[in-house]
Amino acid sequence: MNTKQSRIRRSRKTRAKIAAVKAIRLSINRTNSHIYAQIISADGGTVMTSVSSNDKDMRGQLPNGGNISAAAAVGKRLAEKAKGLGIEKVAFDRSGFQFHGRVKALAEAAREGGLVF
Repeated sequence: MNTKQSRIRRSRKTRAKIAAVKAIRLSINRTNSHIYAQIISADGGTVMTSVSSNDKDMRGQLPNGGNISAAAAVGKRLAEKAKGLGIEKVAFDRSGFQFHGRVKALAEAAREGGLVF
């Protein structure tokens, strides 16, 4: 089993638990170059809002999209957009990635921005 298959296997368990409690989900994806975050409805069918380090407005602010400062900026921006939609409580879906580095920076910035998870 390769690394990607292992990560996807880990993410399935988390997503199943989040779906069982019918919570709004904050899902992330991390690549070497960028980090992506989206808030998905409780039924899992609709992306309510999304932010990435690859967005036009974020690219102008960030010299590099694949570092901790970029992840923190994405988390902060996502929290602002969620507040605008009236979303305060979410379930954090780290997509099988280790809660460390960029994933942790995004989560902490989103919490500072007002999201509860």
